[in-house]
Amino acid sequence: MGIYKFLSLSDHTAVILLSIAIILVAGFLLTRITKRLKLPNVTGYVVAGVIIGPFALQIIPADMVANMGFMSDIALAFIAFSIGRFFKKEVFKETGLGIIIITLMESLVAGVLVTLSLRLFFSSKLDWNFCLLLGAIATATAPLSTMVTIRQYHAKGNFVNSLLQVVAFDDAVCLIVFSIATAVINAQSSAGIVAADILLPIAYNIGALGLGFLGGLLLSKLVTPARSEDNRLILTITILLAIAGICALVQVSPLLACMVVGTVYINKTQDKELFRQISKFSAPVLAMFFVISGMNLDLRTFATLGIIGVAYFLIRIVGKYVGAYTGSVMVKASKEVRNYLGLALVPQAGVAIGLAFLGKRILPPEEGAMLLTIILSSSVLYELFGPACAKIALIYSGSISKERLKK
Repeated sequence: MGIYKFLSLSDHTAVILLSIAIILVAGFLLTRITKRLKLPNVTGYVVAGVIIGPFALQIIPADMVANMGFMSDIALAFIAFSIGRFFKKEVFKETGLGIIIITLMESLVAGVLVTLSLRLFFSSKLDWNFCLLLGAIATATAPLSTMVTIRQYHAKGNFVNSLLQVVAFDDAVCLIVFSIATAVINAQSSAGIVAADILLPIAYNIGALGLGFLGGLLLSKLVTPARSEDNRLILTITILLAIAGICALVQVSPLLACMVVGTVYINKTQDKELFRQISKFSAPVLAMFFVISGMNLDLRTFATLGIIGVAYFLIRIVGKYVGAYTGSVMVKASKEVRNYLGLALVPQAGVAIGLAFLGKRILPPEEGAMLLTIILSSSVLYELFGPACAKIALIYSGSISKERLKK
């Protein structure tokens, strides 16, 4: 029973506080190991969660893990807000439709390929709803790993500019696709499908966009340079949590709404400092999110999910590369973008894991656990190989100087 061995069941406050402390210290200790192995921190967090979770050492009890689902909504709100800063008006003026077309192709080709392939190969085990959700999640790319690799080697050039814009727009496409997929699945789950069953979830998501727009306007008015850093942080977190809470009331993901908040704010104020401040504050929240994600990983299911997980892992990579190549050909992008962009889109973590948690709530318990396990286990593999693939793409595209490569 983990820490319950030493505490009575009535000591809820002590159990919660000790659980949080253990989660944070476990994540910190594992990142000391992953840093030596030159792996991203997210890998350490997920592995730490697996080790201390109810399916391994059982340090954190299962009921405690089950009651921490709200952390995913908080973490996703911060992640989405940070993504919003990349949607500046100047970006659209500089890139035109080219980057948007490439992003649509690399996202949708991967999603469609995963959905159809898994349904075709595993029709006896996986239904259409499961494959549709997995395909929607497959469209996501983790921008953080790619950005860290770019900063580490001071990569520059047209290829880097295109890559950063694609990974920024990529998650927006993923969120829209996932929202449509969940709307379709929710409609099918009712006894009789009527127009309201499909239109109502879509209306809620449109309402969430409007809510995010108003939140961004309000934030731009309240968070002025004259305010202290403490008050800027308090007001921003208040708005993000309020929006996430309202979205939770109608069972809508807070991702789109919070992303719009960030988009409106950056375009109204051009203030990048707030995003840096939120990034620093959200570090322990995101660490807890990834560790909790690892605690939900049931190692006992690997035996039955191994083939499906490997298939998802490989098919998504093929879909990303083929989609990026096709999109680049369509817009007549440079040879470097055409040949190597898909290779830099391998990483998948934060948004995908968050969507897997949302998908788990939509599907039946057994299928939901299977979906989460596939995404978590593949995310670990993607975070292991993704940065290396991004580095290879940056090298062969000529984005890393020989001097930086030697260091």
